[in-house]
Amino acid sequence: MMLRRGFIIFLPRLVGLLVVACCSVSIVYMLACTPRGDNEQLALPRVHSPTAKEGYEAILQEREEQHRNYIVSLKKQIAQLKAELQGRSEQLKNVQDQFPDPLDVRLDPGNPGKAQANLLAFLRSQIDRAEVHSGVKLSTEYAAVPFESFTLQKVYQLETGLTRHPEEKPVRKDKRDELVEVIELAVGSLNNPEGDSNAKRRVYTASDFIEGIYRTEKDKGTLYELTFKGDTKHQFKKIVLFRPFGPVMKVKNENLNMADTLINVIVPLAKRASKFRQFMQNFREMGIQQDGRIHLTVVYFGKEQMNEVKSILENTSKSANFKNFTFIQLNEEFSRGKGLDIGARVWKGSNVVLFFCDVDIYFTAEFLNSCRLNTQPGKKVFYPVLFSQYNPSIIYGHQDSIPSLEQQLIIKKETGFWRDFGFGMTCQYRSDFINIGGFDLDIKGWGGEDVHLYRKYLHSNLIVIRTPVRGLFHLWHEKRCVDELTPEQYKMCMQSKAMNEASHGQLGMLVFRQEIETHLHRQKLNSKKT
Repeated sequence: MMLRRGFIIFLPRLVGLLVVACCSVSIVYMLACTPRGDNEQLALPRVHSPTAKEGYEAILQEREEQHRNYIVSLKKQIAQLKAELQGRSEQLKNVQDQFPDPLDVRLDPGNPGKAQANLLAFLRSQIDRAEVHSGVKLSTEYAAVPFESFTLQKVYQLETGLTRHPEEKPVRKDKRDELVEVIELAVGSLNNPEGDSNAKRRVYTASDFIEGIYRTEKDKGTLYELTFKGDTKHQFKKIVLFRPFGPVMKVKNENLNMADTLINVIVPLAKRASKFRQFMQNFREMGIQQDGRIHLTVVYFGKEQMNEVKSILENTSKSANFKNFTFIQLNEEFSRGKGLDIGARVWKGSNVVLFFCDVDIYFTAEFLNSCRLNTQPGKKVFYPVLFSQYNPSIIYGHQDSIPSLEQQLIIKKETGFWRDFGFGMTCQYRSDFINIGGFDLDIKGWGGEDVHLYRKYLHSNLIVIRTPVRGLFHLWHEKRCVDELTPEQYKMCMQSKAMNEASHGQLGMLVFRQEIETHLHRQKLNSKKT
């Protein structure tokens, strides 16, 4: 396998060398055939000398002979190069017939034995490609793939995000099953070593497992190194396992036409007229002008600021010639879940994509396409992870230095974070929302209703697409957690408020502001003394 892989890698270089050689020979031939300059010409006989004619004929004959010899030599070299290239090509073909290319493993149903051998050869080659037996030269320290460690009960991980912890029990079933399987395989390997099966040996169990480390190279596989107790205090057993990833297989090739796919953006609202004005500026530019396949449903609670909100909506309708909107007014206490539920059920047209949105959200036209492409009736619902903006007054310092909204919407760790604990912004077809049972209308106020709906989708047979998206932003606003919330809702609200203000480093600068100012003041005094 290694010889074959080395040969496959070497072949393009060989072909390149042959091409260069051919070009070099051609250049030599052209130079040889080019008439020489005046200073390099052979001494010709004088025109009026008696031997002029014979001299010219002799020189021309000599030149012709030289050129003929060059041509014969070049033809021989070209023929040799062609023969060499043909031989190499035949060798490569023989190797490819014997061992398929790792990037093109064919599982021929007509020859299951060969297909199985090809797949096994590919999986074994993954071990050689991965960083298992020897290290790989890396360009920077950021290119290293870190290991994560685990015990029988806990996983210790670096990439925690906002919903995972540095130390936690593996919550996801696939992760639990993966580590349990690995430990069981390691114990089985210790109890059935290669060699003398009659030798007396101890029986290992999972309780002998001390710790393990693992890491995944996305294009190769996962490497596991597990350590077990040995026969004495200072002796240990180490088992190295590798789960190779198989070849990429085509699952589907389809054309998608989204020209007639309408999105109904549903926004529940109470007061907040100034925020709604900002939202409508974004909606007009991205939804109406750039996308054009969009409907807006506003579900308004109460009467305070309602006329102002209706005026903003009507002015946008007139100026942009936009008629695809619905305004629903409810004389009751604000409930986000109820507002979205009513907005979804009031729709009387054909099946439509619903985008549940809040007034403090900014979206791009590209996101609207992602909303369409990641939903499918009876098949898929879309739960994007949006990028949540930090407090601009903390990020940019003085109020006068805050840039425009569009300039603030950049994805960096200093400007915001992926809101992976939020499930409120979602796209799904109306039919799926109705079939799943909609929102829990007993939940009042802020929070909880989105998680409940998310769990219902997870418990169904629908595919839930959960991914960060670059075109959906949560705009910073001061968050108030009112006393009417339940203890659990109040806790969720306060956690969200803490996450919204600034990054760890920026909050640290605020905490140590006095210490920093004292240091700067001392530096200034010392500079004056010197």
